Amino acid sequence: MDAFSPSPPAWTQTAIHGVQFHCPRCHNKASQAQQVWINRRSPVMGEDYRRKWQEFYQCECGQAWWGWSSDRPPTNVNKPID
Repeated sequence: MDAFSPSPPAWTQTAIHGVQFHCPRCHNKASQAQQVWINRRSPVMGEDYRRKWQEFYQCECGQAWWGWSSDRPPTNVNKPID
């Protein structure tokens, strides 16, 4: 599955909103998802005039959920290791 495919995979049809940007069922982080799809065809303009997208995740517990790209917590990928 290509996360940037223009067509949504079937599992996104049952997705529920993960308001706090984690799986609503088991609370796993998005980084633990088995599959990801980003709806890049329908961006939404946020309050700060920046675009945001729906990001869909299929959790390892079987729950499909989505969250806004603007709600994704920051990562420490670029943070230097002490």
